[in-house]
Amino acid sequence: MKQNTHRSNETMHHQFLRLGDQRKAFLRSTPRPVTPFGGLVVFIEFWRALDLPRVIASLMPFEYRSHNSIGPVNILLAFWLSVTVGARRFAHANMLRADLALRELLGWARWPSDDAIRAFFGRFDWKNVEAFFPPLTRWLLGRVPAQETALDLDSTVFERYGRQEGARKGYNPRRPGRNSHHPLLAVLAAPVLVLHGWLRSGDTASGRGVSAFLDEALALLPAGWRITRVRADSGFCSGEFFDYLEARGLGYIVVARMSGTIKLRCAGIRQWRALDENYAVGEFRAQLMGWKKERRFVVVRERVRESKQALGRKLIDVPGYTYRVFVTNGEEAPEVLWRDYNQRACIELRICELKDDLSAEGFCKQAFYATEAAFLSVLMLFNLLSVWQKAARGAELPYQRPATLRMEVFLCGGIAGRSGHAPVLYLSMSWGGVAKRKPLIDESLRWCEANAPRLDLRATQPREKPPDL
Repeated sequence: MKQNTHRSNETMHHQFLRLGDQRKAFLRSTPRPVTPFGGLVVFIEFWRALDLPRVIASLMPFEYRSHNSIGPVNILLAFWLSVTVGARRFAHANMLRADLALRELLGWARWPSDDAIRAFFGRFDWKNVEAFFPPLTRWLLGRVPAQETALDLDSTVFERYGRQEGARKGYNPRRPGRNSHHPLLAVLAAPVLVLHGWLRSGDTASGRGVSAFLDEALALLPAGWRITRVRADSGFCSGEFFDYLEARGLGYIVVARMSGTIKLRCAGIRQWRALDENYAVGEFRAQLMGWKKERRFVVVRERVRESKQALGRKLIDVPGYTYRVFVTNGEEAPEVLWRDYNQRACIELRICELKDDLSAEGFCKQAFYATEAAFLSVLMLFNLLSVWQKAARGAELPYQRPATLRMEVFLCGGIAGRSGHAPVLYLSMSWGGVAKRKPLIDESLRWCEANAPRLDLRATQPREKPPDL
């Protein structure tokens, strides 16, 4: 039997029978502030230790004049927290407006609405994007110990269902003919960080503007960092790009485009060195049309078999095998270069995390640079999550994607209370409570103390303004 009752001077409640044992139970409301995301305290404490609000305020290219408005710093932080807990559209940011316990944890009187977040990104034009995001990226990289690492390049497709600026028909394997944006990304292999990103119109080719893009990306690296090799797919295979990399003294491994000339050269290789019964490697040197010099081509031949899908392209002249061809200026053995390039597969995982876990393509406005600002904000949130888990969990533990962090760390029931005049957040012990999260807080705070800022907050050289979209 089910019934709703409301007694005078008492809270409305609902009586029902439990599914497992059919015993009577009640639903009642509580006036106490409750949050399902009490575990966010570990991430918020990391922001405080980084002095992130002050850094954002010092770099913010605009300010609000109204005394009744929520400041741009709080709006950006609220957007990041909303995306961290699963917001996939601007409207989803409203799910935290009723979270009084989270507001008590932050010390905020109000939470910005989705319209306030849209208006915030709407203030970003080309100059504001260049004034804010590059120096913010440099600041965060300055907190990470310098390393030698590979740099992976790739592009992806953001599907659009309107006529937003820059949304045009281009390469779109899932929805051919649909408007899209075509972002370009540069991702560091280790640590897992997105070094740079461009939002581009949907009809832009993968390798268009890649030299200027790399100039900006490399300018973001603090002193002490060194790129050991640039890795990219066949969309970036061009003599002009190779000339640029060689002029900058950068090593590279790039998938070759399987033109007729390359296919003939692969079929003509006579000296194959077997790695095992299924794989063999070879190489040749060639100067393709439009190139200024000949370059080394490394070829991996794989035997086609039923037990495993073979990667690469088939050649009509040589049945039974698939071929993968790479252009490189490296001098290592072909199998070493091939295995090095295979590590680039991680960038596909990073793009998947950006799109599936943090919904990088979901925050779109009519204005192009407003959309780019939201996109770059998601990239910065990804980097903050990556740096946090490195600081809190240690480098020896495997990397965890944002959705896993959300479920294992940030999701934790909490009730706001008071201890005297001080606010208290009680975390549910069934979700690990304080015992699970206190070590993460302590480790992240120690990491912040050991990696003090080494960079001045200054803007990098802005890129030339692109033509109107």
